[in-house]
Amino acid sequence: MTMRDDATRVSLSPFLPVLITLVCTALGIGLGFAAPPVSRWAVDTLPAVPGPLELLAELTTSWSVPILTVVGVAAGIVVAVLTVAETLAVTVDSDGVLLEQDDEQLYVPKSRVRAAFLDGKDLVLTDEARHELARRGAGDLNSRELASAFGSHGYPWLDADPHEGEFCRWIDGHPDLDDELHAILRMRRDALAAKDTGVVLGLHAKLRERGIVVRDRGGRQEFRRTTR
Repeated sequence: MTMRDDATRVSLSPFLPVLITLVCTALGIGLGFAAPPVSRWAVDTLPAVPGPLELLAELTTSWSVPILTVVGVAAGIVVAVLTVAETLAVTVDSDGVLLEQDDEQLYVPKSRVRAAFLDGKDLVLTDEARHELARRGAGDLNSRELASAFGSHGYPWLDADPHEGEFCRWIDGHPDLDDELHAILRMRRDALAAKDTGVVLGLHAKLRERGIVVRDRGGRQEFRRTTR
């Protein structure tokens, strides 16, 4: 998706992946010094130890430090890459909003957006009929940068969810919802527990089609009905 030259992008701070890599590297170095003596103690003291501990017990620090440092660097890079991929990136221009997360992209034209705001840690876009156009976790993004990005391109940015008082906590089987909606909410609950973001987004869309807006608070699902 090509955005205008004046587009504003809000994403994870570039310092965080570097920090993650440095921390993992430092842990690798520390383990390089600590692992051999601890492993030797475990081999000499315990009746049985895993194979990797036996290998570490045979290493000197001149070998364990560089080996575990490299492991720490590799682990840090992997964690940093995964963190960047899982974190929402928002690009705003005068035509629309591009949301990117977990290799998924969603584009929302500006003409459809009647409100943009943060609901807890979620970035939410709604239309004139109160339907959600998008809801994405934005807890790792700078809230001031988000507000500035939307405001500078003429979007109606709000300080809070105007429909806060309409949400109800979901109780499985409650007569306010039919069996199909309860089934979707159960599947969404299970997908959240499994951290399956793709399934969660798909079920969120199904609920939206049925006129239900859903969010997560305190480990529980909450919902509100739209005018649909």
